[in-house]
Amino acid sequence: MLRKGRSLSYQEFNDDDDEGGGDEDEGNAPSPVFFDDVTEDPEHENPDSSISQTQDDVRWTNPPMRFSKTCLKNFFTVVLIFIYLLLTAVAAFLAYQTISDFLEKLNNPVMSVIYKEVDSFSSPGIALYPGKAQLLSCKHHYHDYIPPLVDPGKPQEVDCNIKEVTYFGPFANETEKKALVVRGPSDVRNKELIFMQFSRNETEEDFSAINYMLFAKFSDLTDSANKSEFMRDCERNYSMWTFSGGFRTWVKMSLLTTSGVKNEAVEFRQESSVVKFNDKRPEGAQTDQLYFAVFEWRDPFMQEIRLIVTANAWSSIAILCGVFMALFKAANFAKLTIKWTIKMRKRHLRNKARELNHVT
Repeated sequence: MLRKGRSLSYQEFNDDDDEGGGDEDEGNAPSPVFFDDVTEDPEHENPDSSISQTQDDVRWTNPPMRFSKTCLKNFFTVVLIFIYLLLTAVAAFLAYQTISDFLEKLNNPVMSVIYKEVDSFSSPGIALYPGKAQLLSCKHHYHDYIPPLVDPGKPQEVDCNIKEVTYFGPFANETEKKALVVRGPSDVRNKELIFMQFSRNETEEDFSAINYMLFAKFSDLTDSANKSEFMRDCERNYSMWTFSGGFRTWVKMSLLTTSGVKNEAVEFRQESSVVKFNDKRPEGAQTDQLYFAVFEWRDPFMQEIRLIVTANAWSSIAILCGVFMALFKAANFAKLTIKWTIKMRKRHLRNKARELNHVT
C-alpha cells in the first residue's frame, strides 16, 4: 500500500515537471526506475516489515475462527454445568423423597389379614350384668338345637361354669358392679351353644335390658389372683353390649386377634339376631320380664391381623448410597469443569496478551 502511494505521488510530480520545464530538464530528470528502487529498498533492507504484515493478515483472518471455537466451548461448558446441576437437584429431591417415604411407611404399617381355621376355640368369658334380674337357667346345647321351653319364668337346671365377681368400675364414677361370668362355648365343629334365661320384675321401668361383655379366655379369670382388678381391666379394654327383655337374642361370636408393633390385642366381633318371645304364661305371671340369650361361635375361622412395616431399611440405604454417589460424581465433575474453564480462560488471556505484545 505504501509502495503504490509513493509511486502515484511521484507520477504526479513527474507530470508537473514535464508540463512546466519542457524538454530542457528531460535529460536531468531522475528516471522512474531510481524512485522505484528507492521505494523498494526499505522493504528489502527491513525484512521484519513483511513478517509484521503477514502477522497482521493472520490476525485479521484467524481471530473470528478462534473466537467462535472459544464461544462454542464455553457454551457447551455452561450447558454441561447446568445439566449436572439439574441432575444434582433431582438426586437431592430423590434422597429427600426416599427418606420421607421410609418414615411414612415406618409410622403407618400395612394391615395383613390371615384367616386360621381351628377345630375349637378357647372358652371365652361372658360377663353378664343382670342387676336385679335373676338367672333362671344356663345350658349347653349342640348342633344349633334348642329344645322347646318348659315352664318359662321358673328356675331350671344350670349346668354352666359361673363365677360371681364384685368390683368397682374403672371410670370416674367407680360404681360397684356385680358380674356373673359364664364360661362360653368352645366346640365350634359341633356348633356348641349356651342358652341362658333371666327373669326380672319390670313394672317400675319403661325399658329393660341386660348388659354383657365378652373377653378372650375364661381361664384368665380363674387363674387371676385378683379377680376384681382383672374385671376392671376387661371393662376398660372391651366393649359392652345389651340384649332386651321379651326377645331371644342369638349372638354369633368371631375372634379377632391384632398383632401390633409392640403388643397383641384380642377383641370380639358379633352378629346378633332378635326373635320376639310369644309369652303364653297366665296374665298374672306376665308381670315378670323374661330375657333369653344364646351365645355361639359364628365359624371355625380365627381372624388374625398383623401390622407389617413395609419400609425396608436396606433398600432405602441402597437408594441413598446411589444418590449420594451421584451427588459426589456431579460435584467432582463440576469441580473439574470449573478448573478446566479457569485454565482455558487463563490460556486465552495469555494468548491475547502475547498478540498484544506482537502488535506493540
